[in-house]
Amino acid sequence: MHLSSENTALVLDSTADLPDPSSRHPNWRLVPLYVHFGDETFRDHTELTPLDFYARLRGAAVSPKTSQPTPGDFAAAFEGLTGYERIFCVLISGKLSGTVESARLAARDAGGVVTVIDSESASGGIVVLADAIQRQLERGTTDEEVDELAARFRRESGLLFTVDTLDYLVRGGRIGKAAGLAGQLMNVKPILTIRGEVEPLKRVRGRSKALAEFERLFVEATDDTPDLHVGVAHADAADEARALVERLRRARPSASFDFEAELGPVIGTHGGPGTLGLFWFRDP
Repeated sequence: MHLSSENTALVLDSTADLPDPSSRHPNWRLVPLYVHFGDETFRDHTELTPLDFYARLRGAAVSPKTSQPTPGDFAAAFEGLTGYERIFCVLISGKLSGTVESARLAARDAGGVVTVIDSESASGGIVVLADAIQRQLERGTTDEEVDELAARFRRESGLLFTVDTLDYLVRGGRIGKAAGLAGQLMNVKPILTIRGEVEPLKRVRGRSKALAEFERLFVEATDDTPDLHVGVAHADAADEARALVERLRRARPSASFDFEAELGPVIGTHGGPGTLGLFWFRDP
């Protein structure tokens, strides 16, 4: 089947940190995860903004919890896309959330229209992959070519992030292979990645050295080309995100810097304020 942006839709979950995906591309839609503060439940990004969330998080006596969308949430999104012949559902890593499994359960009843793609990433990584799929759709593509693209993304894309403290990853059970870094000395900042789950890369002392290490690792892994697509996301750390983008633009002036996003309540629950993420993918 010939796939295009006219006959194919993309569904992203809210950990992509795009509150309104359809404003980026008309054929994109959002399925929110949930954040729970005690007895109160909010839909990620749609009922609780990052600004309100981080203010509330700092004063919370009990840590918030998160949960995946239900299969019914995905089914409702798919049913709202009846004008499209195919749907690609691009989602947070299945090792970090049950979101992929909920989508797969809903897809079983969609008559073969829906393909669920585990990005093995999170936040801006989902956006980078979805953008690459969108570019294929705008040129015209096939299911097989989209499958090949997603596989290449999982092999070749880059993701770095750092946190002010590992406490939030520990509390949320998302510490993954970085568990051995928990309890480190103050001001030691971990450089982490996601390869399905959270993995440690190295430790540096202080945020300025963390930003310098981001730049070094990024430059080491990339070439200066218009095919290089880059994004940055932050949790209540806009000044640092802008400073990072400026450094990277100087290092890779030909690259396409596609977005700067604020991490929403779900990702913010697990990363905490001060989290800073960098994402890239070379897409010829």
